[in-house]
Amino acid sequence: MTSPRIDEEMVRHVATLARLELSDDEVEGFRTDLDMILTHSSQLDELDTTDVPPTSHSLPLSNVFREDVITPSLTPEDALSNAPEQEDGYFKVPAVIQEGGGA
Repeated sequence: MTSPRIDEEMVRHVATLARLELSDDEVEGFRTDLDMILTHSSQLDELDTTDVPPTSHSLPLSNVFREDVITPSLTPEDALSNAPEQEDGYFKVPAVIQEGGGA
């Protein structure tokens, strides 16, 4: 096995950036895990990707648009017909914001 790509100092630096406090055992555990991840991912360097186009997703993405066509919709009366409470043509719901900015 090659020498570690991730050393203790790097793990401690990243932990500091992430505002994590790690014990010595945790530092060594993360160092080992991260080194194994890098070793495994380095196998991708062995693949011939000459004819593989760059991509940001594994599946093709496309937006699905439809014509903006006006269609009949509910009348205000129909929309309010099953409302538990209504007032002046609107749904009436309990207050969620109190006056004075308090919740």
